[in-house]
Amino acid sequence: MKKVLIINASVRNEKSHSRKLTDLFVKNWKHKHPDDSFTYREVGLKEIPPIDENWIASAFIKPGNRNEQNQKAVELSNELVKELQENDIYVIGTPMYNWSIPSGLKAYIDQIMRINETWRFRSGKPGGDYVGLLQNKKMFILSSRGDTGYGVYEKNEHMNFQTSYLKFVFEMMGIKDTTIISLDNEEFGGNIFEKSKQAIYKKIESIE
Repeated sequence: MKKVLIINASVRNEKSHSRKLTDLFVKNWKHKHPDDSFTYREVGLKEIPPIDENWIASAFIKPGNRNEQNQKAVELSNELVKELQENDIYVIGTPMYNWSIPSGLKAYIDQIMRINETWRFRSGKPGGDYVGLLQNKKMFILSSRGDTGYGVYEKNEHMNFQTSYLKFVFEMMGIKDTTIISLDNEEFGGNIFEKSKQAIYKKIESIE
């Protein structure tokens, strides 16, 4: 039995296309893996607080040396990190905002990028390697975008700070197995968008 974590980042609810992608993923996955369990983490409609000076100071203190104020500062962060550690599969549903990710998803990433929790320095010296501590995990990035051409070797690849960033930052935490499925052309609507939806929905439904 696998544990699946669904992370939704859109600030829209019923009109969100990325949420429709995660809903379809869950439906398909439940059908093929009925014994698996799901956890949902909302970072779009529910505010994830940005890190601050107190958070930074507290995160770099060894757990046994933290006082009550330090513990409170990283309380949510600890919860989010534990959630990642306990789940096997991550599914991120996110729109592209201004060629990047929503602010809530960025705040979430800042909360989970924890030294000696989700990553560490291999040597402890400047210029050393980074080691991801989230091992044996799989991730699906389900994105929605207004335009098209953001894939590898496509004309807008250099403008993609959405899926390329997410793949990179989670790889730094140890996730090497990542599948990216992107729904494009939302801005244009009509037949162009409908064709995009049909193709992407089939891709999600084919996931085993």
